Amino acid sequence: MAGRRRASGTRVVVALCLLLVSLVGCGGRPTSDGARTDVQRLLDHRAAAVVDHDEAAYLRTGARDRFDNLRAVPLADWSYRLTGLSRTGDTARADAELRYRVQGYDRAPVRVGRTLDLELDASGHWYVESERPAKGSAEQLWDQGEVSVVRGEHSLVLGVGQSTGRLRSFARLADHAVPAVSQAWGSNWSRHVVVLVPRSLNGMAGLLGAPESSYRGIAAVTTGETGARAGAPADRIILNPDAYGVLGDTGKQVVLTHETTHVATRAHTAPATPLWLSEGYADWVGYLGSGRSPSQAAPELGRAVAEDRTPEGLPADADFEFAGDATRLARAYEGGWMACRMIADRWGEVRLAEFYRSVGAHDRRAGAVEAALEDVLGTSLEKFTAEWREYLRAQLV
Repeated sequence: MAGRRRASGTRVVVALCLLLVSLVGCGGRPTSDGARTDVQRLLDHRAAAVVDHDEAAYLRTGARDRFDNLRAVPLADWSYRLTGLSRTGDTARADAELRYRVQGYDRAPVRVGRTLDLELDASGHWYVESERPAKGSAEQLWDQGEVSVVRGEHSLVLGVGQSTGRLRSFARLADHAVPAVSQAWGSNWSRHVVVLVPRSLNGMAGLLGAPESSYRGIAAVTTGETGARAGAPADRIILNPDAYGVLGDTGKQVVLTHETTHVATRAHTAPATPLWLSEGYADWVGYLGSGRSPSQAAPELGRAVAEDRTPEGLPADADFEFAGDATRLARAYEGGWMACRMIADRWGEVRLAEFYRSVGAHDRRAGAVEAALEDVLGTSLEKFTAEWREYLRAQLV
């Protein structure tokens, strides 16, 4: 019996050895589950060091990579969730979801994909060699350099490669925009904005995960969730310093107020909302109090009307493509603005906001505008379009 037990025990030991070899290869390295646990622990320590601004703790997890760039950013939370691990000998590549919140602005975490290169040191501990955006994920501002921060009354401005004075000027513009938008739209929104100012157009494109050509000549864009739930992260207004910088004072204010309007209306902007309405309303709020006449603010559309080329219908979503024809894009924005201006003139500013909310309350595009026109303005799409064409001819000649 004793001999048979020893033989059975030997077989068990051999079987276990074969199983370990199949799992981890030669050299007795940890199993894949063990490695994942170790790497997740490493990422947890690194995240805690970021939130605590603990340089020594951060360096114990690996390279200084981006620590200095993040020093000034007011972070409420920062964490990694390991989603994939690929190991080759003493090196590995970790894929992770980074979740972070900016203190006082983000109600929920921003979630982005990150890739980290890891190495195993002589003592058998993993450390971070480098970190970068995951494939298909946009850059974060601190990927582009050291972030400077300016706080306004209603704004937080984060910049790379920008002087403090310039960032303060953007904060003043944003602080003027927030109450102006609240006066037009109402106060049922966050009433603060986060503005990102990269070094250049190239930096803006990186933050949006798109080629430069898509945004050349575009002064600013706003990112966020349409139909945003109450717990969505704060929107980000991203400035193109190349295009925004050449605008005059009025133009800069109009643009930033336009983008702030997108932040305010986000929860009521849905797939049912056509771009002529979302962009037109943002322009309408942006131009309030600017003193700009229709002929000054809508020159391309004015030329078309003067040449007897008045558009047959309201701008289509395709007309708003940034990478398309610049004249067509300008006419689309101007046409949407004139449609909203007409509603405010003929039905009142309160009805204009009601119309916007009514359209966004629908689940799908089909029939949304038509239903809102009938319910809020008491008209049809056919009559509204005809009135808009007449309004263009009356205002732009």
